[in-house]
Amino acid sequence: MSWIRERTLNWFQLLALKIIRTGHVPKHVAFIMDGNRRYANKQKVAGIEGHVRGFDKLAETLSWCRDLGITEVTVYAFSIENYNRSKEEVDGLMELAKCKFMRLLEEKDKLAEQGVCIRVIGNLSLLSEDMRKLIAEAMIITENNKKATLNLAFSYTSKDEITHAIKDIAEGVKHADILPEDINESLISQCLYTYKSSNPDLLIRTSGEVRFSDFLLWQISNTCIYFTNVLWPEFSLWNLFSAVFYYQRCYSDLQKVVKIQNLEPQVHNDRVSMYLNKLHHERQVMIENMYRSSVQS
Repeated sequence: MSWIRERTLNWFQLLALKIIRTGHVPKHVAFIMDGNRRYANKQKVAGIEGHVRGFDKLAETLSWCRDLGITEVTVYAFSIENYNRSKEEVDGLMELAKCKFMRLLEEKDKLAEQGVCIRVIGNLSLLSEDMRKLIAEAMIITENNKKATLNLAFSYTSKDEITHAIKDIAEGVKHADILPEDINESLISQCLYTYKSSNPDLLIRTSGEVRFSDFLLWQISNTCIYFTNVLWPEFSLWNLFSAVFYYQRCYSDLQKVVKIQNLEPQVHNDRVSMYLNKLHHERQVMIENMYRSSVQS
């Protein structure tokens, strides 16, 4: 199935969409797409089929987000904890992901037309070389698309992300690029995998589970959280509308918290700015090197 879906809303759905858009629409929405395996059991189909239908739902949901004016989406695609599942399921998920990234590359013209930038956040060192190459190519060929961003948290946990940020900061102190007194919340945020993104305005988790499963724990301290019982493959436009409407009801309280925290913004000194430029450049070079190796092979 395609990553880019054409609009298929009926007149009533379009009317509801227009009403929702009269309020404050979140610019960045994160999804914990839970319930694929339970959906497969419910439908009495193979487990991998639940994940296939989960991807189809993601493509459909991205189209709805685009219609609503949501410009950034982050999805929990594959947790590091998922490696603990059976070899059969992990292999099936990796093969599915490989097929979907290959399809994404085939649709690069559509992605450029829609202005969609793909970013993958996670510990790429845990992935196979062929997966790393596909991911790097997807990121490089879409990096200049500016209208919307899709962040795929793949081989990711928040604990792993924060651990790597702390290691990078420790290396910076060790080599005297920064000093211990330079370490603050802003520096840590800029060392996370998500340094190019704003924090999510709204986090949606499906399937009825009321937990975060080690997803974006640093980034969601002031995020509106919406839990729904629906399984991810059954997630509908109306479920998305309900989540956005819930966000709109919470909006004024969220803004008060943000204003209080922004009273004393943290400003980087020249030393920290140079360190961050160096760190971000090294990460970009790593992706570019993986991309070049994919083109040459």
